[in-house]
Amino acid sequence: MWLLENNKALSNNPCDPACKLNPWHPWYDKAFSMVIRAETEEQARGIAHIQAGDENNELDSVPAPWKDPAYSTCVELTAEGEAGLIMREYRQA
Repeated sequence: MWLLENNKALSNNPCDPACKLNPWHPWYDKAFSMVIRAETEEQARGIAHIQAGDENNELDSVPAPWKDPAYSTCVELTAEGEAGLIMREYRQA
């Protein structure tokens, strides 16, 4: 399994000069993280790309932020480690 998350620096800075465009701005109608079962990181990123919300807009200059490590992270999850919460995506308006 893989944990994919948007680049947290982009969440707080919609005009990040390093990425030129923030696919997660504005924040609504978008996925900010996913847990995906896949054999490889490439496969996980491909599934995330298919399951994306409006952050995956082909009209933007970043049409595939889940496939691009500059915009998203992808970390393999294993059963090893302490018991506890793996992921909680919580946004309050």
